[in-house]
Amino acid sequence: MNRRSLGRGRLIAGLGALMALPGCLLPWYRVGGEDGLPFRSANAFDGAGIVVFLVALGVLALIALPYAAGDQPLDVDRPASFVLVVSLGVAALALRLLQLWGAGALGLPDRAPGLWLAAAGLVVAAWGAAEMVGEHSGR
Repeated sequence: MNRRSLGRGRLIAGLGALMALPGCLLPWYRVGGEDGLPFRSANAFDGAGIVVFLVALGVLALIALPYAAGDQPLDVDRPASFVLVVSLGVAALALRLLQLWGAGALGLPDRAPGLWLAAAGLVVAAWGAAEMVGEHSGR
């Protein structure tokens, strides 16, 4: 059985993914609701934000993978895998930010708490991936 420790980088990346998951469920934008207009709201599952949700799940899967595989080493269990997955999430978040900005729906945390929480989660996950690269190169 694989008894290796979790490591600081994996722990930080996992915490970032756990921050991003509820952020994907909360509203990413809210417009209207003033002057008798109905307000519209959507979460990460509207547009490119769904990739952020899948990336958070992917980071958690990469963390759990070595423990599920047992004693056999895996080629995908590398810091580069975390960097690639988190980079995909950052790119998807940037695309969604551009979409919301173009629609005039980009808001502050009071109107878009999910967007800000998911973005903070991705920043923390990227920090964890950077820690793993530093741990790996320090060997």
